[in-house]
Amino acid sequence: MPSPFENLAGPGGPLSAELPDEAEIAGLLRSGRVRLADAGNATLSLESRFDLAYNGAHALCLAALRMRGYRARHRYIVFQVLPHTLGLGPEVWRVLAKAHDVRNLAEYEGHIEVSERLVLDILQAGDQVASALP
Repeated sequence: MPSPFENLAGPGGPLSAELPDEAEIAGLLRSGRVRLADAGNATLSLESRFDLAYNGAHALCLAALRMRGYRARHRYIVFQVLPHTLGLGPEVWRVLAKAHDVRNLAEYEGHIEVSERLVLDILQAGDQVASALP
């Protein structure tokens, strides 16, 4: 029976199989942890904290996927596969999926509405991701 990763790595799927690269993974882990830490700096603007928190969590989720031997073809998938990469449930990936939607509105439509609550939720989800990593 194919794994969930194999099912998603078929032709046109959102994942592609690729051997893990230790240097890449180490860089993603370092970047993710630094960005999450910086996002906790309340002297920064809320938008900057959001950007740091989102990108930090994304880097950690991508590292978890790369450890499994897969690369994402779409940013969003790294959050959707958290149950398979790190055993994390919807209480984590749904927060990160919401952050992704907010990020896309900002990046592609120039509309950003970020609340302190969202930033804190992303930081909490990012901490759960970081804690689940080996």
